[in-house]
Amino acid sequence: MKHPPGPTTPGGFVVTVQFEVVAAHLEPFMQEMVTNARASREREPGCLVFDVCVDPAQPTQVFLYELYTNAAAFEQHKREAHFLSFDRAVAPWLLGKAVRSYTLVDR
Repeated sequence: MKHPPGPTTPGGFVVTVQFEVVAAHLEPFMQEMVTNARASREREPGCLVFDVCVDPAQPTQVFLYELYTNAAAFEQHKREAHFLSFDRAVAPWLLGKAVRSYTLVDR
């Protein structure tokens, strides 16, 4: 059995986040989310991509795709004032949150 090659030269650190937002708080959540995403892209040199996506059939399902230069850049992201402010503000508006991370192999 032949196995695919392993990630010998990773191309970055990917984070995905799946939010389930309380419907009554969707509008303020999205305002906070977009502000946080823009600040991440504009202020963090290690943040290469920060996409905010919504399922049109289920608007309370919000998906993030984030690409960082490496895991350390993501750890720095979590210490940034704009992220900490966002995280505190939206916590009571969530029914769920799932965070996953990956090594980008090819782009």
